[in-house]
Amino acid sequence: MTKEYPHGDRSWWQAARFGMFIHWGVYSVPARGEWMQTIEKIPTEEYKTRYVDNFDPDRFEPEKWAKWAKDAGMKYMVFTAKHHDGFCMWDSSYTEYKAKRDYVKEIVEAFRAEGIRTGLYYSLLDWNHPQFTIDHNHPLRDQDWAELNKTRDQHLYCEYMRNQVTELLTNYGQIDVMWFDFTYARPGGKYPEEWEAEELLAHVRKLAPNILIDDRLGLPGSGDFKSPEQYVPRDGMRDANGNGDLVPWEGCQTFSGLWGYARDETTWKTPHQLITMLVGHVARGGNLLLNVGPDARGRFDKRAVQALEGIAEWMDEHSDAIYNCTIAPTEYKEPENCMYTYNPEKKRLYLHIFSYPVKFIFLPGLHGKVKFARFLNDHSEVKMMAPPAAHGNMTPCASADTLILQLPPTAPDTVVPVIELILK
Repeated sequence: MTKEYPHGDRSWWQAARFGMFIHWGVYSVPARGEWMQTIEKIPTEEYKTRYVDNFDPDRFEPEKWAKWAKDAGMKYMVFTAKHHDGFCMWDSSYTEYKAKRDYVKEIVEAFRAEGIRTGLYYSLLDWNHPQFTIDHNHPLRDQDWAELNKTRDQHLYCEYMRNQVTELLTNYGQIDVMWFDFTYARPGGKYPEEWEAEELLAHVRKLAPNILIDDRLGLPGSGDFKSPEQYVPRDGMRDANGNGDLVPWEGCQTFSGLWGYARDETTWKTPHQLITMLVGHVARGGNLLLNVGPDARGRFDKRAVQALEGIAEWMDEHSDAIYNCTIAPTEYKEPENCMYTYNPEKKRLYLHIFSYPVKFIFLPGLHGKVKFARFLNDHSEVKMMAPPAAHGNMTPCASADTLILQLPPTAPDTVVPVIELILK
C-alpha cells in the first residue's frame, strides 16, 4: 500500500497551467547541452578549467527573461539552481563551486516583480562533490567504482543537500515549487534511500508546508504532481488505484531538442507546434513547463524569443481557454484534428482547431447543450445548426445528438483558432 504523504497547495498551480523552465549554468559555455560533462567523461578539474573559469555572462538581464515569460502568459517559473554538474548558481555557504554572483537572487526577484511565482530546480546528482558516490551516470564511471567509493560517504553528501536546500528555502522569500531531479533506481543507479529521500522530503515540508514538490525523489505518492518529460500522455495521467482517477501532472518540454543551451541544435519547434503542445497538456488535465536554455552571455536564443512572442500573440486572445481549464467531460467527444479544454466553473468548452475544416464541424453529444458559440479571438458568432434530422444530406456525417457548426470559409488570422462554446 502506498504511504500517505502531506501535499502542498496545488490550487494556484492548476489554475496557472503554464510555466517557464530555465536550464542555465556553466554547461552553456561548451554549448552542447546540460549532460555533456558525463557524456564526454570530463573530470571535474578539467571541466572547471575549461568551462567554470570561462563562465562570464556579461549580457545577463533577468528582467528581460521575466517580461518575455509574462507576455507569453506564463504564471510561474522554475530555475536550475544546481544541475548535475554540481555548480551552484547562488552564493552557497557550503561550497566554493559556485558562481561569482547570486543568480538565484536576481532571477527570483525579477520574476516576482512581474507577478510570476518562483520555483527552483535542485539536482540530486552532483558530479563535483567529493562525497557523492560514483554510479553509471557519473563522468568517472569507467574507473574502478569500488576503489573510488571507498573514500566517499553518500550520507555526508545528503547532509550537504539538506543544508543547501535550507539556504534556497530560507534566503530568497517564498519559493512556490521545489523541483528535484532525479532518482534512477536500478542496479548501478541510486534508490530513494541513497538520497535519504524521506528525510529530505520531511525537511522541505517543515521549511515550506505549502510548497509544491515534483515526483522525482522516488517515493511513490510523495510528489504533488507527476512530471512526464518530452511527451504528452494520451489520456492524461491516472492514479494507479485502479479507478483511473486523473492526477495532477506537469509535462516538461523544450523549444528545441536539448535543455541547456546547444549552439548547433536545429530541431526547433514552430509556434503552431508549441501552441498545440500547450493545448494538448491542458486538454488532458496537465500543466506545461516550457524550457529555455540561455547562452553563456546570459541571453535567450533569438529563436526562443521569437517563439515566446508567437505564443504571447496567441495567448493575448486565447488565455481564457488555458487558465483554470482542464480535461473535458468524457461525453464530449473531440472532433478529428481538434481538442477541447474545459472551464468547469464558467461552464465553457473551448474547441481548439488544429486543422481548419471546410464549412462544417461536427460536435457529438452537444446538440441542445450550447447556448452560444463564438470565435475566441474576436468574439464573433459561429452559427449553430440543428442535428441532421433536419438536414438529411448530412446524416452520414453526424448522429442526432450532434451539434453542427457552420464555419466561415476563411479561418481566423491566428495560429490555432478556438471556438468558445457557452454551455447551458
